Amino acid sequence: MKISVRNLEPTKVKLTVTVEPEELDPYLDKARKEIAKQVNVPGFRKGHVPGKIIDQRIGFAAVAGEAVNDAVPELYSKALEEKKIRPMDQPEFDVQDVPSSAKDETKLKFTATVERRPDIELPELDGMEIAISKPEVKDEDVDKRLESLRQRFGTLVGVDRPAAKGDFANIDLTAEIDGETVDSQEGVSYELGSNTMLDGLDEALDGLSAGEETTFEGTLEAGEHEGEKATVKVKVNSVKAEELPELNDEFASEASEFDTLDELKADIRKAAAQDAEGRQATEARDAFIAKLQEGLEIPVPKGVKANMVAEHLKGMTPDPEKATKEQKDEAEKTVEKDLRDQMVLDALAEKLDVQVSQADVFNFLASIAQQYGMDPNAFIQAIIKNGQLGSAVQEVGRSKGLLAGMRAVKFTADGEAVDLSAFLGEAAEDEEAESVEAASAAAAVADELSKSDEDKAENAE
Repeated sequence: MKISVRNLEPTKVKLTVTVEPEELDPYLDKARKEIAKQVNVPGFRKGHVPGKIIDQRIGFAAVAGEAVNDAVPELYSKALEEKKIRPMDQPEFDVQDVPSSAKDETKLKFTATVERRPDIELPELDGMEIAISKPEVKDEDVDKRLESLRQRFGTLVGVDRPAAKGDFANIDLTAEIDGETVDSQEGVSYELGSNTMLDGLDEALDGLSAGEETTFEGTLEAGEHEGEKATVKVKVNSVKAEELPELNDEFASEASEFDTLDELKADIRKAAAQDAEGRQATEARDAFIAKLQEGLEIPVPKGVKANMVAEHLKGMTPDPEKATKEQKDEAEKTVEKDLRDQMVLDALAEKLDVQVSQADVFNFLASIAQQYGMDPNAFIQAIIKNGQLGSAVQEVGRSKGLLAGMRAVKFTADGEAVDLSAFLGEAAEDEEAESVEAASAAAAVADELSKSDEDKAENAE
């Protein structure tokens, strides 16, 4: 097999693959056998028709067509491996030459155009030191959490005074455009100062008492008239203030398992410290990835980026085609960072020769299934059946590479070494897990079993 590679862009290549006749022969033989299972030829049992007869009766073009369909993806994968090209999208195939008969010496020739991961020269991890922040728990952090807990036990009490920030008002709303009512709501409970509804609503309600109403101009944020200016009439039905319990031992025993307020505060401080350590670990991860990219120019594949931006915009606005420039810029910035991070982590996993086992992949998929309340076995089988195993393998490889890389460097805070082992875990000393080929083999076995069942059914006919 002869392979030539032409760089179209920093992240896009065109492979031209020329296949020798003896390399195509196994695919032709396999195609003949598959066709033989599906046709009836007088004088021969189904599935036992000689290849020459298949060529004569069915036509070599049909045989070659099926053979090429099988050969091209497999030979493309071999070409990628030989040339060390890491694809990031599905290829565009163009079959240029195919033999016209069994004796034709024309070589199968096809091209594959694909976006690829650029070559990334990562820095050496040995001796790398990364400074991060020291986790701190301030008194105001504890007070904020305590206040949040206190609010959970608060009650709303009606007040005979104008509404102010923090109060809860029961309101009726009517929105009009050019004198026509386009939306109306009654009995809505709204917290002044939350800014969770229409722009201008907080200002309009401030100072109003029960029974009073006012009108203001606002922009509708949902529905058929989303984004349009409207005249909004708001009426206050009632005003309630939040009444919070006193912070004392009685509150502590009611709101928690502790008997005293001091014990409750100590537990809150402990939880805050754990959260701070978690944020420190997240900061360490981000700093590590940033350090790997320091000084590197990493281009992103244009087609992959465009598709990811389109998907990202779907989560930002109901109609991506009407996305604002700010939304598009934000989506592009997010996608570019995600792509660069992914590519760097893939390169890191290769650099560290990370091995992904079948157990790693299946545990990863099982955890996802549990998050969505699905049966793990059924989910894993669906992933295999749909050909999505490779994506799962890649994701696990990135995660294992990230952890291994972070274990290999030194993190410091205020000049002192930081122990992140609680978050990074310990490297396995004697990992006897099967290689990722085992996971792929599981899919292959499933396919073979499926074909075997089909063959038995055909032979029974």
